[in-house]
Amino acid sequence: MSTPLIRLVVLYGGVSAEHDVSRVSAAHVLAAADRSKYRLIPVGIDKRGVWHRNDAMAEALAAGAELPNSLDIDGPAVAPLDVLSGEPDDLTVVFPLLHGPHGEDGTVQGMFELFKLPYVGCGVLSSALCMDKAMAKEIAARANIPQCKWLTFRDGVTDARQILTDVADHLGFPVFVKPANMGSSVGVSRAATIDELDSALNLALRYDDVIVIEEAVNGREVEVAVLGNTAPDASLPGEVKPGSDFYDYEDKYVTGNAELMIPAKLSDDAITQVREYAADAFVALRCTGMARVDFFYEEDGRGWLLNEVNTIPGFTPASMYPKMWEATGIEYPDLIDRLVTLAIEVHRRRSSFSIEH
Repeated sequence: MSTPLIRLVVLYGGVSAEHDVSRVSAAHVLAAADRSKYRLIPVGIDKRGVWHRNDAMAEALAAGAELPNSLDIDGPAVAPLDVLSGEPDDLTVVFPLLHGPHGEDGTVQGMFELFKLPYVGCGVLSSALCMDKAMAKEIAARANIPQCKWLTFRDGVTDARQILTDVADHLGFPVFVKPANMGSSVGVSRAATIDELDSALNLALRYDDVIVIEEAVNGREVEVAVLGNTAPDASLPGEVKPGSDFYDYEDKYVTGNAELMIPAKLSDDAITQVREYAADAFVALRCTGMARVDFFYEEDGRGWLLNEVNTIPGFTPASMYPKMWEATGIEYPDLIDRLVTLAIEVHRRRSSFSIEH
C-alpha cells in the first residue's frame, strides 16, 4: 500500500508591497516540490485579501506541466478554513510564501494555530519579532549578538525634530532608513544629509509607523540560511555585491545587477563564526523551520554585524536562501522536504502540550 500524499497548500500573493515577489517564489516552490510526495494546492491571495483556489494551476501540476515564472491570482474565491482543512483523512501542511506584512509578521501564523494546522516556518512570536526590525534588534542586543548602531523612530511617539538631531549626533551621515515591518528593501533609502533624512523618513512612513535608522556600514553584505527547530543548521554563507548604492528592490528583482557569490570568499574562521552567529540569532528570536540571517562584515573593524532576520525568505531564481543550501549540499526538492518535515515536527510538539490544569 502506497503512502498517502501530503496535501501541501502553497499560499502566495497577499496584501503587502511584496505581492509580486511572492507570486514568483510560489511558482518555483511548486515547480521544485516532489509530485510523488505531495498533492499540491496553490492558493493565491489578491491585493484586497480575497483567497482564490487556483484549480487550473493544480491541474497543470497534476499533469506534470511546466509552470510559468510567476503565478497568477486565479480561480474561485474560497473561505480560508475551507481550502486549508481538506478532507478529514488528509495530512495538510501549509507553506506560506507571503512576504512582508499580513504574511510574514505572525498574522496568518496565528490563523494556522487556531485551525490546528502544521505550517512551514516560524511561529507567531518569532514571525512578529523578526518582522519588526526594531524589536528584533532589541532581542539580538540582549543575546549579545553584535550589530551596527541604530535608532528607532515611532510616529506620534518620537519627537520628529529631535530624531533629526539625534541621528546627526549619535549615528552621523550617511544612514539607512527602513520601515520596521517590511521586506525586500521596500521603502528603504539612504540619507546623507538632514534634508535627505527627512525625505527618507516620509517615504518609510508610507509603509509603517515604526522606522529604523541605521549607521551606514562600510562592510561586505553576507547572508546565511538557517534550517531547523531547536538545534538549527546554518548554511555556507553567500555574499551580495549590490549593483547600486545598496541591495534594493530593483537590484534584487528587476535589474539583476547584483553579483551573488555562493559560497562567499571568506576565511575558514570567519565562516565558522558567521554560521554560529546566524544560529544564535535564530535561537534568540525563537525561530523554527527556516530563516535567512543577514550580516555586514567589517574585515578591518568590528567584524560581523547582524543586519536582519527574514523568516520567509525569497524562493525566486535570484533568491539566496535555496542557493546557499544547494551550495551546502541540500538540493531544492530536498529542502522542501526538510521544511515540511520540520513543520510537522514542531506542530506535533506544540500539540502535545497540556491545556488542562
